[in-house]
Amino acid sequence: MLKFTDLNQAYPIKRGADARRDDFREIYQDFADDKANEQASRCSQCGVPYCSVHCPLGNNIPDWLNLAAAGRLDEAYTEASRTNTFPEICGRICPQDRLCEGNCVIESAGHGAVTIGSIEKYITEHAFDSGLVKPIQPHQERSEKVAIIGAGPAGLAAAEQLRQQGVQVTVFDRYDRVGGLLVYGIPGFKLEKHVVARRRDWLEQSGVRFVLNSDIGRTQGFSDLRQEYDAILIATGVYKVRDLKAPGSGLDGIVAALDYLTTSNKQNMGDSVPDYESGRLNAKGKKVVVIGGGDTAMDCVRTAIRQGATDVTCLYRRDRANMPGSQREVANAEEEGVTFNWLSAPLAFDGDDRVASVRVQKMRLGMPDASGRSQPEAIPDAVETLEADLVVKALGFEPEDLPKMFAEPGLQVTRWGTLKVDWSSMQVQDMPGVFGAGDIVRGASLVVWAIRDGRDAAQGILGYLNAQQAQLAAE
Repeated sequence: MLKFTDLNQAYPIKRGADARRDDFREIYQDFADDKANEQASRCSQCGVPYCSVHCPLGNNIPDWLNLAAAGRLDEAYTEASRTNTFPEICGRICPQDRLCEGNCVIESAGHGAVTIGSIEKYITEHAFDSGLVKPIQPHQERSEKVAIIGAGPAGLAAAEQLRQQGVQVTVFDRYDRVGGLLVYGIPGFKLEKHVVARRRDWLEQSGVRFVLNSDIGRTQGFSDLRQEYDAILIATGVYKVRDLKAPGSGLDGIVAALDYLTTSNKQNMGDSVPDYESGRLNAKGKKVVVIGGGDTAMDCVRTAIRQGATDVTCLYRRDRANMPGSQREVANAEEEGVTFNWLSAPLAFDGDDRVASVRVQKMRLGMPDASGRSQPEAIPDAVETLEADLVVKALGFEPEDLPKMFAEPGLQVTRWGTLKVDWSSMQVQDMPGVFGAGDIVRGASLVVWAIRDGRDAAQGILGYLNAQQAQLAAE
């Protein structure tokens, strides 16, 4: 260890921009064995591991880096998977530059962070290739049944933790595949879909039952689930698109990011998608403008490049330093040919029946608000026009109206529409046996936070089941 003074930071080989613009495969190759060991050996094994402190899952990163550097990869995977249900997924899509790697001690000292995410992916892929990842075999099966609504990362993480304890788990999802936004929202160049399918197979082999194309509140009642199951976890995520109110925003050719990404992902998985085939949600041959500065916006601009757009521009109302998305993703997008218009906000959309251009208001950063973040303000008379055949709104997501969707007015929600829970147990307020996890509780956030919530909710559910069991025994 401690080789950061002799070894430079290195990431796995990244395919050239010209090559990766033509497909939706992941852009990074796997580490070679010797390179993974070398990069793991750069860890300083510092007394206060800020990488772990800034990981939502509290992963014991220095420990499994030490094991990887020593070539003890089986043990490294065992340690990594002890705190993380899906290390191969987090290794691919976590914004490490904002979390573990961004807070690495040797990064702060100017030596370049340990490439934690790439090593995490390498360790887990080795575990799958070597047959180390085996189906869950609980020490003892329990009779209690738990229903999980939502097959995204929060729901799947909870299912894994509950099966470890022998609980009978059924996962319901409105879509036809397991994974939620891992499958439909995140493009293949960041996360190839066979990676998610592999985890679904593993969970099924472990005894988790999936009921797909099941829209709770329509195809099956929420109250019916409460009667049939001993506990319920709501992990639906947030899918309602945050809208943009500006003149012309209703023109044809202005679409929501999730619709656009879902269509692209379905088409790449071999589905027949009329909106793609008709060109409505297909950027081929078009001038594309994407509005937003988060990771979803980066997914959209890079998808448009791969679909064959003639020009792709991203509008963001703040500057590069203040954008919420990953700087690494911005760099990848720039390499692939995306243009960024910083300090720019849409003022209006022009066209007859279909959008033809976007009027752009130039901005400057003003005084910070209560959160300390500088607020954008318009520069008088600074307006420009961008031609556009397709405009994608990537402005974030909000919760759907769950009490109405589930026909369950007793579900307590915040003024933002998220579920009100007791954070110590993740149980929904005033509804014993019903729990919440992921974005439907905390609002649109990172996959790694959804995994954390799912694991926490599983512990809350186990505590509830144990208390119910003890009560029955006492009676």
